[in-house]
Formats: sequence, C-alpha cells, structure tokens
Amino acid sequence: MLEENDKQQSSFRDSIATIDDDGKRNWIYPKKPKGRYFKLRVWVSSVLLILLFSGPYLRVFGQPLLLLNFIERKFIILGVIFWPQDFHLFFLAMIIFVVFIILFTVTLGRIWCGWACPQTIFMEMVFRRIEYFIEGGSGEQKRLKNMPWNWEKIWKRGLKFILFFTISFAIANTFLAYIIGSDELINIITDNPKNHVSGLSSILIFTMIFYFVFAWFREQVCIVVCPYGRLQGVMQDSNTIMIAYNYLRGENKSKVRKGEDRNKSQKGDCIDCHQCVAVCPTGIDIRNGTQLECINCTACIDACDEIMEKVGFEKGLISYNSENGIIKNRKNLLTTKAKSYIAVLALLFSLLIFLLTSRTDVETVLLRAPGQLYQIEKEYISNLYTYEVINKTSKKQSIEFRLESHEGKIYPVGIPQIEVKEQNFIKGSVFIKLKRSDLESTKTEVEIGIYSHGIKIDEISTNFSGPNESKNKKR
Repeated sequence: MLEENDKQQSSFRDSIATIDDDGKRNWIYPKKPKGRYFKLRVWVSSVLLILLFSGPYLRVFGQPLLLLNFIERKFIILGVIFWPQDFHLFFLAMIIFVVFIILFTVTLGRIWCGWACPQTIFMEMVFRRIEYFIEGGSGEQKRLKNMPWNWEKIWKRGLKFILFFTISFAIANTFLAYIIGSDELINIITDNPKNHVSGLSSILIFTMIFYFVFAWFREQVCIVVCPYGRLQGVMQDSNTIMIAYNYLRGENKSKVRKGEDRNKSQKGDCIDCHQCVAVCPTGIDIRNGTQLECINCTACIDACDEIMEKVGFEKGLISYNSENGIIKNRKNLLTTKAKSYIAVLALLFSLLIFLLTSRTDVETVLLRAPGQLYQIEKEYISNLYTYEVINKTSKKQSIEFRLESHEGKIYPVGIPQIEVKEQNFIKGSVFIKLKRSDLESTKTEVEIGIYSHGIKIDEISTNFSGPNESKNKKR
C-alpha cells in the first residue's frame, strides 16, 4: 500500500491533470473558491476590469490611455504618442516592461498570473462565476455534463452560451478599440455595415477566438500556450516568494482523529482532505511542490486555511513562502539578483524619461530631391528638396522653414503654407535659393530653422549643391 502511494506521489510529473490516462481531455471542475484572498482578488479584478473596458475611452492629455495601432504604426502609451520614428522609444519601453516582469517574477513568482493576467481574471472572475451561477458547484456541473439532453440541460447550456458569447463580443470590441481607437470602433458600429465589412469581420473573428478560449480551451492557455509558466522555472530561486506547501510542517499526511496527539504519533498538520486540489483551477496538488501548471491564484491557501481553522490547527500550511522561508524560516526579497534587476530597471527608466523629455513635438526630415540637379538663375542657385513633417501633438501646426546660415529664399512648392493636422504628417517639396556669391564649393552646408506659429521648434542641416563660384571668381 505504501509503495502504491509513493508511486502516486511521484507520478504527477509524468502527466498533467487536464489529460487522462488515455490522452483525452480531462475537464477540470474546480470547487467554488472562498476566503480572504479570494475576496481581495475580487476587488483587484473588478478594478482591472473597469480599467480594461474603459481604457480605450479614457484620455490623457487628450490622447487615449493606450493605443496599439499596428496598421498605421502608431502607438500611444499613457497619452504619449510613438510614431515609427520613435520606435527606439517604444522598443525601450517594452524592454523596461520585460525587465519589470522578470523583477517581480524573481521576487514574487507568478503573482502576475494569479492577480493581474487577463486570462486568469476573465476565466476565474467572469466566465467561471457565470458557470457557478447557472450550473451550480463542481458536483452539479459534473452531473449536468453526464445527464442526457433534457430541458434542464438545454436551457442551462443555452443560457451559458448566450452569456459567454455576449461577453466574448464585448471583449472583442474592447480589444479592437485598443488597436484602431475608440472613435473608429464607434464609427464601425454606428455607420452602415456595408462600409465596414472588414471591421465587422474582425470583431466577429475575435469574438469566436475569445469564446473558444474561455468556453473550451480554458486553463490549457496557461499550461500549453503561455510561455511565461516555462520561463518562471528559469527565473525563480530559493528566495522567490510563491504559493508553497510547508512540507516540514505538513508531512506525514494523515486523516485527523478525535483526541489524537499528532505530535506524539509524528503526524503532520496536513489531514489529506484534498480541498487544495478540489479548488485548483488547473487540477494540481500543490503539496507536490512547485509545478508548471500553478498560476498562484491563492485558491488553495483559502481552502487549506478554512480546514485548518475547523480542525483547530494553525493557518498557513499553504501560504506565500519561499524555499528558504520554509527551511530556514527566513524570507529575503532584496537578494543580489533582485537588486541587480532594480538597478538595470532604474537605468533604463531614467534613459526613457530623458529621451521622452528631449524629443521634439514636431519632427522634420529634409532631403535633396533624388536625380535633380541644381538650377542657375542669374544671381541665385536653386535646389529642390523633399520634406516630411510629423506632428506628434494633438494640435494643428503651421510650419515655416527659414534659412539660418545664409541669405536666400526657401518656399514650399504648390502651397502657400505648410500645415500639419494633429497626430498626422505631411510630405511635399521646397525650393532653396542661395546667392551665387555665397557658394565657395560644390557642396555647401546650410542650417534651416523650423518654426511653428513664429516659434522656433527645431533646427536641421542639409547640403546645398552648386558650382564652385570661388574658382569662377579667380578666373
């Protein structure tokens, strides 16, 4: 019997809870969680859900809180606009985000997965709660699955499908709003559907994807698809705080008996009730140690604390702890590794702030028109240039080019004045004319000031091509 138990204890690493012995999908029906951590997670999830759904409509300095428009290569983070020319800033911001994730993974394990990951929040706090409301607890859900198709099963499954699809539709609209912007999304919804076939098709496709994920794929996203669970094994160490079972206190496991002195019989505090397994959304036994499937959702902590309280034992058999916390009773968050990541994060963040504060609101590129030769006009030599002006602000800009280093003329071709709409760019051509007497070589560097509403906002330099007038003078 003991050998059989030992085999069962070690066999957990040979397979995952969501796959049975025949290789088929093993549906997880976790028991409805409750407890102090669950209540706290409900509050945190509620705040994050409100922010998620309101995010596309919130404005910071007149800009969306977050916009990731890959189609137009335009990104907005916390009201700051990043154009393709600002890709280095966007890339730096992403590096900072990755380093930040590594930092709190090294110190606090998969706290992101359990408390802030959209997959976990939607699955456990939205879709799973709907299931509990319609179908009942885990036992009732199993009974409903195994019963034949009758009126009870039809109306419960039908209502669940309608609610799941509706919420998936809302998520799809929100997801699309973060890509194309809330204004464009509202335009797609309110305008004639014939004018937005591609947009409505995208909404439908995303709706089906989200429905598939939350209605069928579920915890498999965390176990099979998400790479973060695999990375945590590389990043965590003996000081990482995670959901842990205190095996020194819990072993040897045994059922509780009335009036028994467990210290005398050398039995641990774990009464082998399996409640930690019953509430786990990925179906693991946390008592087997740290596992890939664990998302640190704290459901096992609440379940174990409830049992410990009932049998009169001290709470915390399963808790936020580290390997050193269990063995040495000493938790150390600020390890050398953590301090190194903090230092790197501080340097990167300082660099990002410097680059953000030093970048210009209007960016201008001025280049000589390819294949065009200079033109001689009596006292002047003229060159044709192409320009691109990018307005990164939320206000329309009237742009004027002025020669700073030489006397001469500069004016746009075909338009009286260069005007750039907010968050937009314009391309065009300008002529630059310099006096022949000012040219001392075939290439002359000229400085050009960029003015907006009479205020100088930038300065650029370019080469002016022409004949070598100094040789002509000697002749």
